[in-house]
Amino acid sequence: MHEFYIALSIVETAELEVKKAGGNLVEEIVLEIGDLAGVEEEALEYAWEEAVKQTILEKARCTIEKKSGIARCLNCQQEFTLSFAYDICPSCNGFRKELLQGKEIRIRSLTILYN
Repeated sequence: MHEFYIALSIVETAELEVKKAGGNLVEEIVLEIGDLAGVEEEALEYAWEEAVKQTILEKARCTIEKKSGIARCLNCQQEFTLSFAYDICPSCNGFRKELLQGKEIRIRSLTILYN
């Protein structure tokens, strides 16, 4: 279950950012997760509960914002939404594409509390 290691990495990154900002706790964390990132949302939510125990994120509200997969066809330059990484271009049926968004896993924002 790689979602647990993803959650641990998010906690580690958040702790570093909060320390740099001179904060003590996180009230809210907003995550962006792409549809093509290979992350099972339910598994991440389950792993999150364990990963945040006794950390600055233990009482934080966690919001997950999904990002659609978007690609640009390298044949016709059409941008289109992907459901799967191997989807073909709906305009020209081409297979070659540049992925523009959808594989990201990032912290979009942290609401930090100061004491």
